[in-house]
Amino acid sequence: MENGRLRVRHAASAWFVAALLCALLAACSRTPPEQALREAMEGMHAAIEARDAGDLVDFLAEDFIGPGGLDRDGARRLAALHFMQHGTVGMMPGPLEIELQDSHARVRFSAVLSGGSGRLLPDSAQAWQVDTGWRLVDGDWRMTSADWTPVMR
Repeated sequence: MENGRLRVRHAASAWFVAALLCALLAACSRTPPEQALREAMEGMHAAIEARDAGDLVDFLAEDFIGPGGLDRDGARRLAALHFMQHGTVGMMPGPLEIELQDSHARVRFSAVLSGGSGRLLPDSAQAWQVDTGWRLVDGDWRMTSADWTPVMR
């Protein structure tokens, strides 16, 4: 009888240790903040090239603010207008300069945005210097602010 109790205790201990290891591995497998931020930027890039203003605005915080008081809905409308004006939209971002501070981040980069009617060459293109603010919201990075200035005219 004693031998059976020992086996049950060892089996229970083994299951407990296995469950604890699984929990630790799951906690360790969380995406590091900088990588998650880069993935959010890639998602925005994909939404721009897919010409999807709805997907693009999903990356913006509820209290997003842009140049001239542009709010989240205004950013969606601006993107939708640009997407309607151009059959194809391209974005070529430069290297990201990321500054992380706890649950906030600043990302600066240059980007060339182009738009066209689908022909070989774009109808228009403009280089921009972009400065964005980000906040971690429920485990996801959301853009809280953006400012952009043309590099050359």
